[in-house]
Amino acid sequence: MPSRPRAYWTGYLRLSLVSIGVELYAATASAESTALHQIHKPSGKRVRYEKVVPGIGPIETSDIVKGFEIDDDSYVVLEPEELEEIKLESSRAIELAQFVDRAEIDPRYFEKPYYVVPEGDVSTEGFIVIREALTSTGKVGLGKLTMRGREDLVAVMPFGKGLLLETLRYQNELRAADPNFADIPDLKIDKEMVELATELIQRKSRPFDPTQFRDAYAEALKQLVERKRAGRAIITTGEAERREPGKVINLIEALKKSVGQDAPRRPPTERGRGGAKSASEPRGSGRSKSTGRSGKTSPAKRRA
Repeated sequence: MPSRPRAYWTGYLRLSLVSIGVELYAATASAESTALHQIHKPSGKRVRYEKVVPGIGPIETSDIVKGFEIDDDSYVVLEPEELEEIKLESSRAIELAQFVDRAEIDPRYFEKPYYVVPEGDVSTEGFIVIREALTSTGKVGLGKLTMRGREDLVAVMPFGKGLLLETLRYQNELRAADPNFADIPDLKIDKEMVELATELIQRKSRPFDPTQFRDAYAEALKQLVERKRAGRAIITTGEAERREPGKVINLIEALKKSVGQDAPRRPPTERGRGGAKSASEPRGSGRSKSTGRSGKTSPAKRRA
């Protein structure tokens, strides 16, 4: 069994007067890097950037402060000590102050997941009690986690034998959806088209299996790099895999064709499999007189 990584945060999960020692572990891992750097082609060296001020040129890092833009090219300068004064102290507790149904939380608010486990044997019993209470009620606990000067809204929910903590975005971090959807007209849709699309969805419905999906670009980039390192020829992606420009189509005909193609196939009959003929069929039936000597067909010629 692989060893557990270093805890991202250690503290307490608090429900009213009950405090349980817990540890947080990242639930996601960075995908295999596909980042590309800018290279100076003649020298093969990486391009670097200097910190410069227009009209002045390169400057020292010690001369840089932070500022808040209040107008075009106009800033309120904030000194390091001023920012330090308002910085929130890291908290050692996640207070579960409210409980909601998970379905009530808009999926746009979910940001990053963490695994929550009890800190040592002494915390296990209380941890399981909270987990089972959340499971039986179907609720998600909401609280705040303060760390590294930032206060995050979090949701805590049952997950397997442990708990899952999701950091949530604040309301002002989301953009309104209405402006994006405003130009979508209200059309009266043919009922048959909806029924056909519904049938397609039902046929293609199955349990979610993330192993069935892959990052094709990352894989292609890795293969490209490896081939160039080995000095081998570069193979491009086939045209069939490239996305074609959109075309005007007859929607209902396309849906009917899709339903037909996705229909379950019937097993082939005995005759279709090329197996034995039925008992009522004469043994010599179907044998052509023009098959050549001894009734055998000649072997296919090989292509040059």
